[in-house]
Amino acid sequence: MGETEKKCFIEEIPDETMVTGKYKTQLYDENINDFLPSSPGIGMHVEVRDPNDKVIMSRYFSAEGRFTFTSHAPGEHSICLHSNSTRWSLFAGGKLRVHLDIQVGEHTNDYTEIAAKDKLTELQLRIRQLLDQVEQIGKEQAYQRYREERFRATSESTNQRVLWWSLGQTLILLLTGFWQMRHLKGFFEAKKLV
Repeated sequence: MGETEKKCFIEEIPDETMVTGKYKTQLYDENINDFLPSSPGIGMHVEVRDPNDKVIMSRYFSAEGRFTFTSHAPGEHSICLHSNSTRWSLFAGGKLRVHLDIQVGEHTNDYTEIAAKDKLTELQLRIRQLLDQVEQIGKEQAYQRYREERFRATSESTNQRVLWWSLGQTLILLLTGFWQMRHLKGFFEAKKLV
């Protein structure tokens, strides 16, 4: 990633779904031809936009961090990262490597922490995991139904437009043919060929 470069990732997320992203940055060192852990002044700006292009989250983080947000609308969410390049102008033209891990839905939960906090047995913890998975599957199904309805409406609209376009073309061809026949008939009558 270049100094002022912005990288965006698109995730299809159902509504009311928690998303967690973990990242770590490394700065390229030309002396050893390798990436080293970033210095404390280097950070990342994370911006998340929903399918309606509304900003859900926009924050500056340090060189290594974690961000969390909850989607409120189903669809393609844009997650964009770019460095706070003004802080590392000393490394003009430098390269930055970003390790990014995005987890969606029940994968965002730390079940070992939940088990310790709620004092759950192994069976109770497994039931909790399964319930979270069932809930996430339900959200995914609702989102896929929503996408199918939108696609069906688009397909029907396109089909109707194609039908009207073909009827219009046929009508124009018939009118043009009729006009040509009358014009040619008048031409031949004027030349006394008929």
